[in-house]
Amino acid sequence: MDLSRRRKVSSHVETSSMNDIMFFLMLFFLIVSTMVNPNVIKLMLPNARSGKQAVKQPITISVDGQGQYFLDRTPVTAATLETALAQRVAGLEQPTAVLRVDASLNVQKLVDILEIGNRLKIKMVMATQAQQK
Repeated sequence: MDLSRRRKVSSHVETSSMNDIMFFLMLFFLIVSTMVNPNVIKLMLPNARSGKQAVKQPITISVDGQGQYFLDRTPVTAATLETALAQRVAGLEQPTAVLRVDASLNVQKLVDILEIGNRLKIKMVMATQAQQK
């Protein structure tokens, strides 16, 4: 009779090692998920479904160190910049302008150009020079 009491089988399952494994898996996936796309750049890609391909040439607005304005290498004055720019973007679906402003100029000239672009609903992109190491 004493033998039947000693031979009882325990149905207990140890899960402490399972908890450790699940913790390390969760930690691994959290670290990997943050490293997948650290710097996402949103791009407007062309639609491949359309039959015709539209090539968009951006308009270049330049201001040199003396404060002279140029619209695609054509000199314009600050007063006539808005009207000349409005004529250039007339009929364009999504006009884009590249701003090339001399680094020695004050910020107010850049802000004035940005306000003109905002009124005309033009997407403005600032051109910069890459630094060489």
